[in-house]
Amino acid sequence: MDRRPIPPTLLDRLRAVDTPTVCNAIEVVQGGRGFARLTRGTMQHSRPGMPPMVGRARTARIAGLAPPTEAEDTIKARRRAYYRAMARGPQPTVAVIEDLDYPNCIAGWWGEVHVAVHKGLGMAGAVTNGVMRDLDVHDDGFPVLAGSIGVSHGFVHVRELGCEVSILGLQVAEDDLVHADRHGALVIPEDVIPSLEAAIATVIENEALILGPARAPGFDLGKLEEAWAVFEARRT
Repeated sequence: MDRRPIPPTLLDRLRAVDTPTVCNAIEVVQGGRGFARLTRGTMQHSRPGMPPMVGRARTARIAGLAPPTEAEDTIKARRRAYYRAMARGPQPTVAVIEDLDYPNCIAGWWGEVHVAVHKGLGMAGAVTNGVMRDLDVHDDGFPVLAGSIGVSHGFVHVRELGCEVSILGLQVAEDDLVHADRHGALVIPEDVIPSLEAAIATVIENEALILGPARAPGFDLGKLEEAWAVFEARRT
């Protein structure tokens, strides 16, 4: 699939709004509800309240519950290739890493060291179905959205690079455009990119039709019904 360039103004907008707003905006562009390229269930966030991460996916699969069966030189070479793959291409980028041991993951790939390394490589954050640890000493400015929190690194090793990965029901391919925050993650379809910035503005404007009256003095059921009628006529 062709990857569309991301306009700088859209990137700024995506960094300023939460992932539920982006999900709603995608449905505005698509003309109805039912968008489903998103994670399911509750994930753990390393720094709740941080701005969202947005960028092109750099994907890999890891495992750590059991020792690797390949030669040690092969494992070491693949880890070096992993770092090259994470650093590839124009930024912003997001590491999207599937732990093949899910739901029994123990390997804390996202600890103090790897957060510092990936941030140093210029990445915007990480999404995984696996484990994060060392939460109190993560570098600021690199959010991690993970399947769980743990204490061990297990026998962690890289299995595959640049592949399609599965993160709590979300399929992510290399170079997909990912948006994620404490609510979860989604993939922004390429065909909505040209219209997404305007759609985000539409979502915010439509919600203001309810939020304004609801937060104003004297709000009551009658004012709700009046505002909701206008809201229903405009929303997706």
